[in-house]
Amino acid sequence: MIYDLSGKRVFVAGHRGMVGGALLRRLQRERCDLLTVGRERLDLLDQAAVRSFMFEARPDAVIVAAAKVGGIQANSTFPAEFLYENLAIEMNVIHAAFRAGVEKLVFLGSSCIYPKFAPQPIREDALLSGPLEPTNDCYAVAKIAGLKLCEAYRSQYGADFIAVMLTNLYGPGDNFHLDTSHVIPALLRKAHEAKISGAATVSIWGSGTPRREFLHVDDASDAIVHLLTTYSGAQHVNIGSGEDITILDLMKLICRVVGFEGKIVADPSKPDGTPRKRLDVSRLSARGWKPRKRLKQGLAETYAWYMQNIEGMLQRA
Repeated sequence: MIYDLSGKRVFVAGHRGMVGGALLRRLQRERCDLLTVGRERLDLLDQAAVRSFMFEARPDAVIVAAAKVGGIQANSTFPAEFLYENLAIEMNVIHAAFRAGVEKLVFLGSSCIYPKFAPQPIREDALLSGPLEPTNDCYAVAKIAGLKLCEAYRSQYGADFIAVMLTNLYGPGDNFHLDTSHVIPALLRKAHEAKISGAATVSIWGSGTPRREFLHVDDASDAIVHLLTTYSGAQHVNIGSGEDITILDLMKLICRVVGFEGKIVADPSKPDGTPRKRLDVSRLSARGWKPRKRLKQGLAETYAWYMQNIEGMLQRA
């Protein structure tokens, strides 16, 4: 079945984030009416406010891109906020969407929902088959709850709510703060600052041996819209590139993109996290979708965006 977006009112929750911004860019190519509302007007942690907005705006489709996100350090430092805020956002938005009669909803999850030692590549049915990675288990539990909430509304009420699980994303609009960012923006900033300062070395967390999969946010948004319009099912769907790279090799690639010629030094006092995390994207591929941007191209574009916006980001930091 095809969910035609023509003339539909589509609400993107979290439109100011990296993924939300990419979704707005992608949806502008569709013949739909985009609905957005800023945090200053709508607090997604406020259940009553979210319900009122949903009944007033009456969107036909909703994409839940809003979330509290961060890297290993942020997750380890603020586990209560990561659990509570993500649970509140997804429950408020998903329940209000159901009550307001929304036709289609897409909930965005994360590959961290899978067990730390899940067989690679990770299939969708690996969910809840083993212990989670301790450094981000609170965030993972919240995302699992959102996925299960979509399953429950579909099973009990027939709501056309679906969930997708995203691999590590990067691209324009990312968070480059060293204390709260994910791996690619953190490494890009480290390499850039090492080059500017003339440093002889740049450090990476842990041993550098863990393998991670990365997908440019523009590819991710295209995959989300593809599934929004072509998929309806209880089973969540993985979204990723299907390829992974060690953190050390990633840093080598970033240094070439940035132009840093010094030495890369591993810091074993910092955690590695999950040893390997690569998604099985065969279900998505079978639906006729594949990414367009290679990692080196995406890194170069992201670094160019960072250079154009560095002054404003440093002022906010």
